[in-house]
Amino acid sequence: MITVIGTGTGAPLAPDAREALAGAALVVGARRHLEAAGLPDTVQRIVLGPPAPALDAVEEHLAKQHADGREAPVVVLASGDPGFFGIVRALAERFGPRRLDVRPGVSSVATAFARLGLTWDDAVVVSAHGRDPRTALNVCRARPKVAVLTGPGAGPAELGAGLRASRRVLVVASALGDPVRERLERVTPAEAAARDWGDAVNVVLCLDEERTSVSAPARTVAGAPPGPAGWALAEDAFAHRDSMITKFEVRALALARLGPRPGELVWDVGAGSGSVAVECARFGAAVVAVEKTRDGVERVRANAAAHGVDVHVVHGAAPTVLSDLDDPDAVFVGGGGRELPAIVTACARRARRTVVVAVAALDRVPAVRDALVAAGFGCDGVLLQSSRLAPLPGDVTRLAAANPVFLLWGVRPPARMTHTEVTEVEGVAQ
Repeated sequence: MITVIGTGTGAPLAPDAREALAGAALVVGARRHLEAAGLPDTVQRIVLGPPAPALDAVEEHLAKQHADGREAPVVVLASGDPGFFGIVRALAERFGPRRLDVRPGVSSVATAFARLGLTWDDAVVVSAHGRDPRTALNVCRARPKVAVLTGPGAGPAELGAGLRASRRVLVVASALGDPVRERLERVTPAEAAARDWGDAVNVVLCLDEERTSVSAPARTVAGAPPGPAGWALAEDAFAHRDSMITKFEVRALALARLGPRPGELVWDVGAGSGSVAVECARFGAAVVAVEKTRDGVERVRANAAAHGVDVHVVHGAAPTVLSDLDDPDAVFVGGGGRELPAIVTACARRARRTVVVAVAALDRVPAVRDALVAAGFGCDGVLLQSSRLAPLPGDVTRLAAANPVFLLWGVRPPARMTHTEVTEVEGVAQ
């Protein structure tokens, strides 16, 4: 049996945990945990660094003791709740969950929110420890209450640098549980980016205080809110000018091809009313809307606010303004005029996964397709023609034809797809 004990956020070890330590033949843990445990000199210790060597040593120890016919109690010390983005996953994969006796402590996430007096059943938790921080950044851009488990190269400074354009507040929690060194510091993204935070950071809370209300109704399901109950919303769900909006039939297929999801970044280029941007944000993606008209910029912002989502709006003309943006996972291009081929080319060079383009004019289709293919994408498309039911006087209904639209999409082949670190994003129901 391997006993896994959660520790490290200030609470003393329970008597049963101390009893397990007293009977252990081998104890595995970080150096600080081993030093704090007060182990006798006779106990074998393994300092936990990269998991694989430690797991190999545990397996060798168990096998040797089993061959000698002796009981070989092993204790693994871990921070907080070891089943929450912790070592329980690796131990269960190697030895099986039935060989584990897990005794969790309080997680750093729970501790940090408790110190602020905030509930966290509506928070999203994302790990950037040993992972590409872009997923954590995109979750922070999209969600109003996020906890980020940090690591080297993915700490408060990196998060702050990526969130400079946002209205977020970062709460950096360091040395949680240490009566002398514990700190919780509330900083702006710019302040976080300018500092060296050392190696004591446990977790960073990213808060949009305008959208995080202490008087929010009680939750039934923990974590991020569920995805939208409906999409491809009717045009009258958005403010728009002279019907200059991506029609819901086109939007439905565009969303299917874009596949917006939490942890990803989507561009809506030539956003107009921002209907595509808003719908992508409702699916949990981080979204940047690019719009060249000032009244369009305000319209996108108003539509995002009306639907309770966060869309970062960039005022300027594509492709020029695109160079200042982070690389997207998916791009929707809904405008462009004569610059359309250049815009699609610029987007395709940067997109990690897919580019979707809506085109009303037949003569622009070949140029768009050529731009996608030249960038290495597999290209496909359809001509969408729809007719809606329209009432006439006398309780009569006719079909009213909408203007046809070409929808083309390019998908980066898997063999050439930009590698994305697999980052686990969890709600907080654990």
